[in-house]
Amino acid sequence: MARYSSRHGHLTRRLFQLYAGLALYGASSALLVRSGLGLEPWNVLHQGLSERTGLSMGLVLTLVGAAVLLLWIPLRQRPGLGTVSNVLVIGAAMDATLTVVPEAHAMAVRVLLLTAGIVLNGAATGLYIAARFGPGPRDGLMTGLNQRTGVSVRLVRTAIEITVVVTGFLLGGTVGVGTLLYAVAIGPLAQLFLRAFAVPSASDGSTVVAAGQPGRAILRS
Repeated sequence: MARYSSRHGHLTRRLFQLYAGLALYGASSALLVRSGLGLEPWNVLHQGLSERTGLSMGLVLTLVGAAVLLLWIPLRQRPGLGTVSNVLVIGAAMDATLTVVPEAHAMAVRVLLLTAGIVLNGAATGLYIAARFGPGPRDGLMTGLNQRTGVSVRLVRTAIEITVVVTGFLLGGTVGVGTLLYAVAIGPLAQLFLRAFAVPSASDGSTVVAAGQPGRAILRS
């Protein structure tokens, strides 16, 4: 009975971290949008598509995530609960946050929103990945291409992110100092929060964190 209770509590914690992380990720991305100082790579694309289609950024994020997930089929990647939840939750959380956080005009407020967005994004990344329910659709695309082509993860990731940033910028997405700061800060922040939110193993109580370089596991919204 005690073992069942321990496992139930372990699963409950993991599920809480999963959905809290996804919701906070969407909220953090919305703060970066409101700062107007630059977005993370995939959201440059999402914002550009939003500008062109008239759809909300959250809805575009969801649709792009679903489209990327379809690319997993030829790559023979298997989605987890976290993968599907990523597609459904982050966009909704972003749109909800955008409705309650107004546009900022004062530079001090914009810098504050940028800083808060990047730090919160790192915390959300740590929560989500440490829950271990599967990668986001964009990370699965990256690792799937690595496995199928033999090209290094770093090169695949760089090529994908340059492509989405350039495409998003040409469509009207915001590229700025925030984009650069995000690229520099998110790796160390993710590593810090991965360790802080590591979930103890259900069997022996030891903690498990994502292996390898944090940049390889980072959730891309």
